[in-house]
Amino acid sequence: MLSFRFLKRPGPAAVRQIISLYSRQGWWGRGDTPELAAALVRNSHCFLAVFENGRAVGMGRAVSDRVSDAYIQDVTVLKEYRGRGLGTAIVLLLKKKLKSDGVKWVGLIAQDGSWPLYRKLGFRPVKNSVPMMLKGNRV
Repeated sequence: MLSFRFLKRPGPAAVRQIISLYSRQGWWGRGDTPELAAALVRNSHCFLAVFENGRAVGMGRAVSDRVSDAYIQDVTVLKEYRGRGLGTAIVLLLKKKLKSDGVKWVGLIAQDGSWPLYRKLGFRPVKNSVPMMLKGNRV
């Protein structure tokens, strides 16, 4: 049975599972720590995890000024769970939470060919914009 839970202060078991999701996606570095994972959850506007029988199988989060703007990021679902609508459900629940919190502008950067999912959920490319990062950051 799948359960969707917004986390704020994950315990050690949840932190380990969150690290596993980040690692499987290639977003976790050698020097990253459990404290970093706990802070990612705690300092996000909202952090949603999907569990099946106590195992984290997907996640997504939003960072925000908590007034007007937010960015959805770190949306991932384990490969063996893809194609079941979990990514869609994660994004829809994040959007619903942001809207209920009064956030009016929501953006994201679609990576690795994920843009069709986001387009289906109402996101569009921003004209005359180019996503940018500081040199040396990992993608």
